[in-house]
Amino acid sequence: MEFSRVSMISCFALLFCSSLAYGASSPPAPMAMSPSPTPTPAPAPAPEYVNLTYLLSVAGPFHTFLNYLESTKVLDTFQNQANNTDQGITIFVPKDSAFKALKKPSLSNLTNDQLKSLILFHAMPKFYSLADFNKLSTKGPVSTLAGSQYSLNFTDNSGTVHLDSGWSKTKVSSAVHSTDPVAIYQVDKVLLPEAIFGTDIPPMPPAPAPAPDISPAADAPSAETKGKGSSSKAEPSTSSSHRIMNFGTWSQLVLALFGGWVMFF
Repeated sequence: MEFSRVSMISCFALLFCSSLAYGASSPPAPMAMSPSPTPTPAPAPAPEYVNLTYLLSVAGPFHTFLNYLESTKVLDTFQNQANNTDQGITIFVPKDSAFKALKKPSLSNLTNDQLKSLILFHAMPKFYSLADFNKLSTKGPVSTLAGSQYSLNFTDNSGTVHLDSGWSKTKVSSAVHSTDPVAIYQVDKVLLPEAIFGTDIPPMPPAPAPAPDISPAADAPSAETKGKGSSSKAEPSTSSSHRIMNFGTWSQLVLALFGGWVMFF
């Protein structure tokens, strides 16, 4: 009986100590949540490659300019500026008729280096929209891909862009392609730089003289009138000779009568 009581007390003491020990122990720390991974941004799409040969071939007629681009190897320079730089390119392309109309000076007399500079003179190393030329008109000469001494002057006249190369003055007649980084504009004349042709610019051809007025004068007599006038002037001469002949006949008659009268007596 005594043993049973001691056993019960021991059990209660053990349970009490166990509860105290459990209450004194700190609760386990919550598990840390791992951060969600940051999504990797999608790579930017690569810019579309601009093929200048294709653009000039389908937009024409720019065959003459394209032939000069290929023969002088300037096409490679234009392609690199268009596709491998951040600035882009602006090209002024003359029509085939502009090259045919060019008589003096002739491009056939240029050296290979001069011809290459002339073709480079038709482009600027930056993309310019039509709206940008209004600002360029206030900045003075703008350098081209041919170098700082090969510059162009721009004038914006009510939205129409005019170019002055020193030798030739022309205007932008249409936009062939105007999407960054490439702008291609059609011009009516070939751009001739002073750095090649000098400052001895040929004078403008004089305006044609007005056609002479070939209408007949109001007071000029007609041929018929002249004929009548000459015949009327000839009439007095005929009547005078007639009177002279009559006077001679009467004189002879009077002399004959006088001679007969003398013989009678």
